[in-house]
Amino acid sequence: MTRLPLRTIEDAPEDAKARLTTAENNNGFLPNLVRLLANAPVALEAYQTLGAINARASLTLAEREAVQITAATVHGCGFCVAGHTALAYKQAGLAENVVTPLREGVHGADARLNAVADFTRAVIRSRGAVHDDELAAFVAAGFSEAAALEVVLGVSLATLCNFANNLGQPALNPQLEPFAWQNSAQAAE
Repeated sequence: MTRLPLRTIEDAPEDAKARLTTAENNNGFLPNLVRLLANAPVALEAYQTLGAINARASLTLAEREAVQITAATVHGCGFCVAGHTALAYKQAGLAENVVTPLREGVHGADARLNAVADFTRAVIRSRGAVHDDELAAFVAAGFSEAAALEVVLGVSLATLCNFANNLGQPALNPQLEPFAWQNSAQAAE
């Protein structure tokens, strides 16, 4: 049961209405995360602005989705795991044997995405104060120091979404139900 209102374009604060309309047009439906964030138009603006900035990162879409799925599993946000699983399949073109390990918090077949996921967990666990060997392993996997900061950017975006969803507890949209995820101790570290 949702703890906070899920706004519609009609009942949202005036400052959120245009952003909701854009989100609905971009997605073909109005994601409940966006409806939740519309309660605080500045939170919705921050989410959309940071998301647009994150999309310009040097990390590939697949790598950015690995950050988002990993952060969501660590933060226990089923809504974001489902949403980013859908994006990983539909937009990033990732296969199930790559996405499922990300959702489970284990290594899969893609070494680069394993490195992204490991570094993402390290960033979250240490609040950015990763060990030298963790940064070195990320760089040894072919990533730059700039990419390390882009993982931090992705974690900041994920944290906003994950924590908002954990606070508001919106139901999954029907479009995301095929990608539902249950929090597991193994993934949540």
